[in-house]
Amino acid sequence: MPLILTRRTASGLLAGVASSLLLPRSSFAQDQYFNVKPGSNFKPVNVAVTQFAGDAGPNIASIISNNFSRSVFLAPVDPGRFPQQISNPDQAPQFDGWKAIDTQFVVTGRSGAGDGGRLQTEFRLWDVNSGAQVAGQQYVTDPNNSRRVAHIISDAIFSRITGEKGFFDTRVAFVDETGPAENRRKRLAIMDQDGANVRYLTGGQDLVVTPRFSPSSQQITYMAFGAGDPKVLLLNIETGQRQVVGNFPGMEFSPRFSPNGQNVVLSLEENGVTNIYEMNIASHASTRLSNSSSIDTAPSFSPDGSQIVFESDRGGSQQIYVMPASGGDAQRISFGEGSYSTPVWSPKGDYIAFTKQKTSTFAIGVMKPDGSGERILTEGFHNEGPTWAPNGLFLMFFRDPGGESGPHIFMIDVFGRAEFKVPTPSYASDPAWGPLLG
Repeated sequence: MPLILTRRTASGLLAGVASSLLLPRSSFAQDQYFNVKPGSNFKPVNVAVTQFAGDAGPNIASIISNNFSRSVFLAPVDPGRFPQQISNPDQAPQFDGWKAIDTQFVVTGRSGAGDGGRLQTEFRLWDVNSGAQVAGQQYVTDPNNSRRVAHIISDAIFSRITGEKGFFDTRVAFVDETGPAENRRKRLAIMDQDGANVRYLTGGQDLVVTPRFSPSSQQITYMAFGAGDPKVLLLNIETGQRQVVGNFPGMEFSPRFSPNGQNVVLSLEENGVTNIYEMNIASHASTRLSNSSSIDTAPSFSPDGSQIVFESDRGGSQQIYVMPASGGDAQRISFGEGSYSTPVWSPKGDYIAFTKQKTSTFAIGVMKPDGSGERILTEGFHNEGPTWAPNGLFLMFFRDPGGESGPHIFMIDVFGRAEFKVPTPSYASDPAWGPLLG
């Protein structure tokens, strides 16, 4: 269902013209208010999300506040501490009262039925220190899109305060798991990044693993175990159309899109040896990128498409290697104690996330593309499968305690400051974070 919003966007899901409340568009280009990078004196910015006016207002404000509570960098102020109730969201708040409770920003707004039954929502962001409105926009859409509007507002505020891209208006593909441990039913599913709006994309007849989004967010590639050899499939999320990616002999796995969305890189096992191939989706022409007698798998492109990171046991244990996107010599970049797997390049290009196993401990960590600066973000049993938010500031992964229990999805920031469980209807694994929708 298309949105009609008063902001300019390149997505086919959103359409509209640029507009803001009392602010020229250039006001959004001002310097960020604080630095999100690591620091011993880091403190999140306190943001008060006041109750929005209008019938739909309380729900919109609740979603925004919930988003901020998991954002690490923004901390929603407890409504019980508010020094005033906002009766007119167009008027400036009483800044002295907000300063007294150490609030840096106040969000006001309204949301309700407009012309033709459309949902009309607007917000204003007030800087308590300067006493100025620093952001404000209006959105008009179908009422069924109210959650997306709340996420889009959250992104606008997050970006205005931090200077970084938002991540709230995104979806996550994952594997929904139900049933006993010895006979799990695994379905491909998709949800909003906060766990809402779950939709099932497969019926559970085949076992599915490792979903991956295309850069356009319209397609997912994944691996399915059904009749015959396991195959890599391409699924159009909107139409439900499926197609097999290539027709290789042997077993295909670990598919992932190239940054331009035109190719898929995957692993192919033949006679006990696994190598990495790239295939053009339109022509099905394939190119072999690695040529070793070992197991090379889990390839992931750098965001500029020039390099591929992958895992290999060519040195005797699972380690991380980087090679040119066209193939050729690979350089090992992991040298810590233990084995490394599931590498994935950050959308910013500054880090590579990985799973690290040492004895019975499984850790999620990051390192720079040259292997330096390794940092463990979380560890325990059994963590696996990191996936990046589109702004490169957050990761999701899944943790499986084993036994009769099952896996759940968790979210953590790239500096390891806070970790959150992502709500899902049942057990869930293999998260894949999609690009921004707007």
